[in-house]
Amino acid sequence: MQFVETAISSVYLIKPRKIGDSRGYFCETFRQDKFCEILGNVLLVQDNQSLSADVGTIRGLHFQQNPRAQGKLVRCIAGTILDVAVDIRIGSPTYGKHVKVELSASNGYQLWVPPGFAHGFCTLESNSIISYKVSEYYSPDHDRGLLWNDPKLGIEWPIDAANAILSAKDRVQPALADVETNFFMMLD
Repeated sequence: MQFVETAISSVYLIKPRKIGDSRGYFCETFRQDKFCEILGNVLLVQDNQSLSADVGTIRGLHFQQNPRAQGKLVRCIAGTILDVAVDIRIGSPTYGKHVKVELSASNGYQLWVPPGFAHGFCTLESNSIISYKVSEYYSPDHDRGLLWNDPKLGIEWPIDAANAILSAKDRVQPALADVETNFFMMLD
């Protein structure tokens, strides 16, 4: 398993090693000891899975506030998605910046989205299934969101707003300038 730090410190692209033969392949998708060696003492407590039936489905940008903030280890087990993490840590030199990567069943890549980031994705193939482990249990009282197409974020989504398939909740999330967040980054 290879951990590749992205353009935003603490967000990692994880590339598992596939061992293949005529039967197919085997790959290790998670090891707690390796994860903690690279990312610190992170315990993943809940597994989630979602199916998005149509191309152009947007889910996000979501996060949970402290003290129930979630880190997410995201992978696509069927289809392909464009996965996005936005830094919402006040005081961070990359505040409001994002990382986006293509995750697919064929490449097997995963994205580690630490607490302090809003997360979302857009499906690039029909019937995309996303599986993700989280570091904190879901808490509706701490559940928040960020407007997926806020121009201040500069995310180039592969779908325009008129054709995006969104939940009612995701259509009305606040822009970055108005988002409620309690993530702060202390600088040296």
